Amino acid sequence: MDVGTSGGVWGLERGYCMMIGGPEAAVGRLDPIFKTLAPGPGDIAPTPGREKIGGTAELGYLHCGPSGAGHFVKMVHNGIEYGLMAAYAEGINILRHANIGKREHAVDAETTPLRDPELYQYDLNLRDIAELWRRGSVVASWLLDLTASALAKDPALANFAGRVSDSGEGRWTIKAAIDEAVPAPVLSTALYQRFSSRGEADFGDKLLSAMRYEFGGHVEKPKS
Repeated sequence: MDVGTSGGVWGLERGYCMMIGGPEAAVGRLDPIFKTLAPGPGDIAPTPGREKIGGTAELGYLHCGPSGAGHFVKMVHNGIEYGLMAAYAEGINILRHANIGKREHAVDAETTPLRDPELYQYDLNLRDIAELWRRGSVVASWLLDLTASALAKDPALANFAGRVSDSGEGRWTIKAAIDEAVPAPVLSTALYQRFSSRGEADFGDKLLSAMRYEFGGHVEKPKS
């Protein structure tokens, strides 16, 4: 049998769901253990339409299929997590740069001019926006709760260098998508962005700069 779990370091306090794989008889025998460990329905309202479906999913555990199915479901869960995290990070970063129209810009052949700078005059409070989105927003989630908590501690995130690790599940999810011929562009991009954050794109970026110099004499601008 295999049991994939999700709940993070807060699982002990807020509960964690379990994705179970194995023979039906074995899973059934251990059901009392899973039921005890699972978070239960808590204060989460039942999903409309599930009244006649029943099952254990709303209790926080599920027999997903034969051996391996639990970890397979958990693997894809983590691949989705990569995509969700990337979406929050990219969106909030766009908000952070929404005052670009107030800044001085280089005017030269190597710099694309900012058109309509008057449209980018916003000094936005990311800490408060993240908190706002937690309250009734369509994009509210536990990941957003954690994002709001991090920004409340330090809006500049000065203790982080931005080198994002991947523990393998995202890679395996993309491999499964390839084997199944299922398109997964968002999850793939989120994984590759993690590679880039660790400097794995540095040589490729240097090569791009070298090619621009070779074909057009474009001199690389120094880092700001």
